[in-house]
Amino acid sequence: QVQLVESGGGLVQAGGSLRLSCAASGGSFSNYVMAWFRQAPGQERVFVAAINWSASWSYYADSVKGRFTISRDNAKNTLYLQMNSLNPEDTAVYYCAADKTIQGVTTTNGYDYWGQGTQVTVSS
Repeated sequence: QVQLVESGGGLVQAGGSLRLSCAASGGSFSNYVMAWFRQAPGQERVFVAAINWSASWSYYADSVKGRFTISRDNAKNTLYLQMNSLNPEDTAVYYCAADKTIQGVTTTNGYDYWGQGTQVTVSS
């Protein structure tokens, strides 16, 4: 069973950048498909980006395509989300998620393991 801990959130001005990290422990990180989701106040948790076991494949929500980049370092058991050109609509709690299968990769039901989240706030 893998445990996930996010970090790197904070307050940034519109147009700025942040890099989120998700440290994994307790499991073989390279066996997991990894993803980022986000949840704004009063809204459902939604898909942001996903990456497969070997980082040979990644997929993005339309709202972040071209601005965000998901990556992973299997040697460091860490998932990343580089976020550029941030805007206030990106404000949310960001969660990393893990699952051994690639089924339902854009849905919350597709992941068995979740971190506690990290807050990202973008000011206008």
